[in-house]
Amino acid sequence: GLLSEEGSGKESMRVRTLWFGTATLVVVSVLFATVQQGVCTENSSGVMPPPKTGIVPAFAGAARALAPRIRSALASTCRAAPNLARSLVQNPIKKLRGRATTRHGDVAAAAATGLRGTTSSAATSASSNPLLASADFPLYDQVTSEHVAPGMKALIGEAETALGALEARLVKDNYEIKCSEFLAELERMSDRIGRAWGVVNHLKAVKDTEALRNAVEAVQPTVVTFNLKTSQSEAVYRAFKTIMEGPQFASLSPAQKRIVENEIRDAQLSGVALEGEQKERFNAIQQELAKLSTSFSNNVLDSTKAFTVRITKKEEVVGLPASALGLASQTAVSRGDKDSTAENGPWIFTLDGPSFLPVQQHAKNRALRELLYEQYITRASEKTVAKETQMGEIAGAIKDGTVGKRQGLVMLAKRAAQKIGMSEEKSLDNTPIIEKILALKFERAQLLGKRHHADVSTASKMATFEGAMKLMEDLRAKSYDFAVTEMDELKAFAKKQGFEGDLKSWDLTYYAERMREAMYSYQEEDLRPYFSLPRVLDGLFSLVTRLFDVEIVAADGKAPVWDKDVRFFQINRNSQPVAYFYLDPYSRPAEKRGGAWMDECASRSKTMAAAGEVLRLPIAHMVCNQSPPVGDQPSLMTFREVETLFHEIGHALQHMLTTQEEGLVAGIRGVEWDAVETPSQFMENWCYDKSTVDKMAKHYETGETIPVDLWNKVKAAKNYRAGSMMMRQLQFSVTDLQLHSGFQPGGDKTVHDLYKEVAKTYQIQQPLEYDRFLCGFSHIFAGGYSAGYYSYKWAEVLSADCFAAFEEAGLDNEDKVKETGVRFRDTVLAMGGGAAAPEVFKEFRGRDPTPDALLRHSGLAVAAA
Repeated sequence: GLLSEEGSGKESMRVRTLWFGTATLVVVSVLFATVQQGVCTENSSGVMPPPKTGIVPAFAGAARALAPRIRSALASTCRAAPNLARSLVQNPIKKLRGRATTRHGDVAAAAATGLRGTTSSAATSASSNPLLASADFPLYDQVTSEHVAPGMKALIGEAETALGALEARLVKDNYEIKCSEFLAELERMSDRIGRAWGVVNHLKAVKDTEALRNAVEAVQPTVVTFNLKTSQSEAVYRAFKTIMEGPQFASLSPAQKRIVENEIRDAQLSGVALEGEQKERFNAIQQELAKLSTSFSNNVLDSTKAFTVRITKKEEVVGLPASALGLASQTAVSRGDKDSTAENGPWIFTLDGPSFLPVQQHAKNRALRELLYEQYITRASEKTVAKETQMGEIAGAIKDGTVGKRQGLVMLAKRAAQKIGMSEEKSLDNTPIIEKILALKFERAQLLGKRHHADVSTASKMATFEGAMKLMEDLRAKSYDFAVTEMDELKAFAKKQGFEGDLKSWDLTYYAERMREAMYSYQEEDLRPYFSLPRVLDGLFSLVTRLFDVEIVAADGKAPVWDKDVRFFQINRNSQPVAYFYLDPYSRPAEKRGGAWMDECASRSKTMAAAGEVLRLPIAHMVCNQSPPVGDQPSLMTFREVETLFHEIGHALQHMLTTQEEGLVAGIRGVEWDAVETPSQFMENWCYDKSTVDKMAKHYETGETIPVDLWNKVKAAKNYRAGSMMMRQLQFSVTDLQLHSGFQPGGDKTVHDLYKEVAKTYQIQQPLEYDRFLCGFSHIFAGGYSAGYYSYKWAEVLSADCFAAFEEAGLDNEDKVKETGVRFRDTVLAMGGGAAAPEVFKEFRGRDPTPDALLRHSGLAVAAA
């Protein structure tokens, strides 16, 4: 009696798998006429959102400046990985992070408009296209899907002309060129296109529409082709080789030397040495991988959006906290239940993280937990049914200008063709996409003379494949017994609570949360009133000032933004601006992808400085998906959301407080992938620092500081189920490494079989038969973490060791804390990619890193003895 048909009135819960209704050619004709007359009254709010597409592969030379677009999209800046994993292991759910939701864009529909755009529109003319504006800050309030194709086409055309001229000059001069001049020319060539493409992809992540997705997919092949031209430019490659092998190399700055070395390595990894059919095949693989990566992301988002549960009876939501019911009521109101209230419902729950996770943690309704768990763990698999955007929604979007007429009519025609069987519906199953991605990456590695993709991935990292596997196994050996004990304790606790039978995956999170409450005598919801977003920002910014001697001040209105809730801030040092950043804090599942990330908007650069200026200042995006305000209350944050915010500002600070003036290695650019999480994970430690907590943990109504006994309980619970959390992350990492090394796609063993095999060694509770976690593992199949997910643990060793320097100085010794903070600022944050990560760490710490601090901070040090 759990599920019922919509409208039956007898059952209180229903699953909405939102299907696109049957349409006829008559309706299509009417819609065409209606759109052209501009009188359509359909609501266009259903034109849905996607993720940031990490479709631009890292490449050498001029394209180097685009590499951080990928890194920060779903990769190194994706905060959701370790910390949401903590909640999913302390409360063990089989998914790494919440995801946004979306309707998939149609490549065929977009291709119909392609790079032709709608050039008759003034909005897409070169003179008025906001993507081509030379403003200090992007014109986020003006850019639409119609600007993408003509804008990127113009910029790529300019860049190709500049590249051709540079190559001709290099050949004429026998590849002899002054290094500083060469680097500046490459940076200028890439910067404008890099910034514009960053704006497009950022909007696709935070303010998406189907039209924008289509526009990006249409332009993507052209962008990839340009990247390949640049990364495989023999003239540019030979010029870098000439510089490195010539007399001027010795006189270069350390940052310039590193750029030269990186560019040569990256060019080789980009196939510059390949010829003929091998190069053609390499380039075809790159194009196909870009498409597959985008399709993977879209499928995850679309499958998340395709499912909701509506509940009308109070007894079926017993146990859920007021915050979760309030969010579910807001969702219900937005979906048509205008009379919904948090107290009386109806309530609608989704697979978006802020909705899904509380159900797993708190809902006494076991059937509801099982339902959402099964849907969540099978997203983007053979079990997923797509949700279609309604034709009326498309028509409404055309009317209000969100979609251009030409593109909208193509979208309508495509929908009509699907309805009458002339066009196939797109599958949302990511399993065949995973198989293709793995096969293509292996083939690409073979073309490059590597054993497998894991060798390609680690060529630009601190660790080797073997070194990464060794660290994972060492940490497993130190954590496994802890995880076994934790599972035994959880089973015993559940039995005492009256549970009978075997704990299932949808039970573990629920009972883990009940056990934590019993052990530490507090509920997570007890903390929310003390962590309102305004107070947390005050405490966070005070900490940044305390550690790094800079000031963060509000600068709202100085730059255009994409949503009314987006904030804009300025960082000052010695009363002078040194950087800026946007903060987009709240979940918007109808248009914004899930997770949390930092991305660059502009890099620090002397080359790109405006006329009369010495430097261009860096600009960052910080994006989270925390609980939004409910009613008159401010956003009341979970403690994990607080940690997420601290994590993301760590990334942003490395980007913004860099002192590198060579734009190609400023901030996060050029930092080894397995070191880039160091400052973000380092900042999380300060969430448990008393001085920091005292400044931000104040009741949003009374101003009362969080009670000492409550805070002591929070600190005591810090390492709750730490062994299980460690094992979960190790399972992800080893699965990733094995998929990209020894696994053979198309054989008797599927990717899901391998996932379950790894779990036998790295998990206590084994995955269910239908588990399709890999189908939603965007980090490695749509982000930058393929054969690199281990980087979270690798960087955690570095970050824990860095924080240990503050512990050794004395966290209560304010002078020593400030002194150590300035040293951290001037090394880890300032040096960026201008020096190798091991050198940067040793410059700060005075020695090589060890895992001792990580084990101690995780409560696992006893096992190391």
